[in-house]
Amino acid sequence: MLSRAAECLFWAFRYVERAENIARAIDVNLNLTLDQPGNTADQWAPLYQVTGEEIEFVKRYEKATPANVMRFLTFDSTYSNSILSCLLAARENARSVREVISSEMWEQMNKFYLFVQSASETGRALRNPSDFYREVRTASHLLEGLTAATMSHSEAWQFVRMGRMVERADQTSRILDVKYFILLPQLNLVNSPVDDVQWMAVLKSCSGFEMYRKQYGRLLPMTIVEFLLLDREFPRAVLYCLNSACDCLHRITGFAPDEYLESEVLLEKLRSDLSHSATKQIMNSGLHEFIDGLQGRLNGVGAAIHSDFFAPSDLPAKPNGTRHASLS
Repeated sequence: MLSRAAECLFWAFRYVERAENIARAIDVNLNLTLDQPGNTADQWAPLYQVTGEEIEFVKRYEKATPANVMRFLTFDSTYSNSILSCLLAARENARSVREVISSEMWEQMNKFYLFVQSASETGRALRNPSDFYREVRTASHLLEGLTAATMSHSEAWQFVRMGRMVERADQTSRILDVKYFILLPQLNLVNSPVDDVQWMAVLKSCSGFEMYRKQYGRLLPMTIVEFLLLDREFPRAVLYCLNSACDCLHRITGFAPDEYLESEVLLEKLRSDLSHSATKQIMNSGLHEFIDGLQGRLNGVGAAIHSDFFAPSDLPAKPNGTRHASLS
């Protein structure tokens, strides 16, 4: 298929996944503030800090209040990774490949964007944020289901799925990093009831609380990290996402084992390294440091995919003319 169409499909669904996961991160923090009232800035600042956008946030807003952080991450059209900006970029990419996707997919993509745009104009999200962010997640799930049910599982679908899986792996790691940043200045809370509440919220933000409890029972940081990073069966675990992305990439290339592209080499190496990692080693060496390295390697995979498949494309990746970019 044309590299231009492949790029649009890959990025359209990366942006949708990114929007959903931003909603997840905000929703988990909303739950934490209900269960654990305290210093507002300490609880909300980590949400934009882990995205590397602290300078951009400070330029626009004075304080890290819940309303300011939600507005920045959800509706700020000048911030390229807000939910609204992601969905606008996703819709524009989908619009350019209408002939490849199903009409049901396009209709849901359009409804999704218009729903968030309407909420930005009416202020509805700030009045009832939990319901709003839950609806964002539901809209994303509906689009994912329609994609799986109405689009031929051809090469184009593999690019769609690969985009979602690469982004999901990155975002699950970021949700774990938010937990790290929240506890960092409060080491006395580690292993306390407050700590348990936060870990529970992290699992719920990944829709993994019930599956974790079925598998492990007790809430323990070691097994929660193992579940979200190294589980091979839970669909939001990082290793599951990397395994799925590898499968998509191999199906797209169809190359013999001695003809791997750079993106295949990097992704396979990352998947292999993670599959042979031990949770105890990760925790002892530093969860944040491990996640930081993981995110850097995922950005490298994204750059290699662009070089291998999309470089010939002359299509602007975003409505404002800038190139697509992973979160820094």
